[in-house]
Amino acid sequence: MLSRVYNALPLKVERAHGVRISTDKGEFIDTFAGIGVLAFGHTDEKTIEAIKEKIGRFSHTSNYFLDEDAISLGQILLRMSGGEGEVFFTNSGTEATEAAIKAIRKLRRGKLVSFEGNFHGRTMGALSLTHSPKLRTPFEPLLPDTVFLPLSGKTFEEFVGSNEIAGVFVEPVQGNSGVHPLPEELIEVISSMKEKYGFLIVADEIQSGLCRTGDFFAYQHHHLRADIITVGKAVGGGLPLGATIFHGVSPFAMGDHGSTFAPNPVSLAAGKSVVERMDTTLLEDVKIKGEYLRHGMERLEWVKEVRGRGLMLGLSTLDPIRIKEKAFDRGVLLNVTGGSIRLLPALNISIDEIDEILERLDFGG
Repeated sequence: MLSRVYNALPLKVERAHGVRISTDKGEFIDTFAGIGVLAFGHTDEKTIEAIKEKIGRFSHTSNYFLDEDAISLGQILLRMSGGEGEVFFTNSGTEATEAAIKAIRKLRRGKLVSFEGNFHGRTMGALSLTHSPKLRTPFEPLLPDTVFLPLSGKTFEEFVGSNEIAGVFVEPVQGNSGVHPLPEELIEVISSMKEKYGFLIVADEIQSGLCRTGDFFAYQHHHLRADIITVGKAVGGGLPLGATIFHGVSPFAMGDHGSTFAPNPVSLAAGKSVVERMDTTLLEDVKIKGEYLRHGMERLEWVKEVRGRGLMLGLSTLDPIRIKEKAFDRGVLLNVTGGSIRLLPALNISIDEIDEILERLDFGG
């Protein structure tokens, strides 16, 4: 009956709270928070209150009405990203990428540059910038004038010098390919070449943004000035929502772009209730807990390498599927992507909960 596009776990979810999911086969600890969606864990009380209050008044009105929560959430996102600008809300991260592509096409001529290992979404435009041949090939031809470059500053500099570039899509921490931070050398070259050639930089923060890495956005760990920032996942507080943030450019005139549903009023309320709690105190907490989790994972016999920042970590191991199965037997849910184990726990996970995860995962090689 349903399209067979997902490999669901053999569980029936009954209830969930914080980092714990109760199922027909017992309780499990969730280490990936709905793939980075639930910043404050399952059934966060303040988010639930915001949803109930909003849906009790109205659930949908269309974009013929301006929702006050759209203004509030937009202001917070602009403040987090450090400047004046404007926000276009979408229903998802991939739609945020589509809005970024459309904006660049209107503003500049030239190629769109992505990188090996990047993932920007599965709709046709976003897929054109997603590196995985397995995902792209069945749906070609995709957008023209897109190119994938290796993660090399030298290669990027040579390519930019001999081609007209409209935009460069950067995933500061490549999530879907196994949690790989971009090389600092490449980011420095991108920044310097932008000053020379003036192309637009898109920072894909759909997974790495909103405090996940210990800064509001992962690109802020570097000297990188993003013109466009895409967000999704956690921005909706567990409900469908995304956003494209523009700094220094204002691409869309009246009627240039739009959506029937976005931004949904209830999603806005949920998102606002989450994002307004993201402050410097939370950032420090994420850094501390991220280091604690990293050091704990490094001590496990089966872990060969730990990568990432904050509470966005990738673990290399000889057989990630076997590790995932052993963890499942011990009541821990692990996510495998790009041949690695990806950890995206709730940002408010406690030290005691981290210790419990580490204890359950300490099963030898």
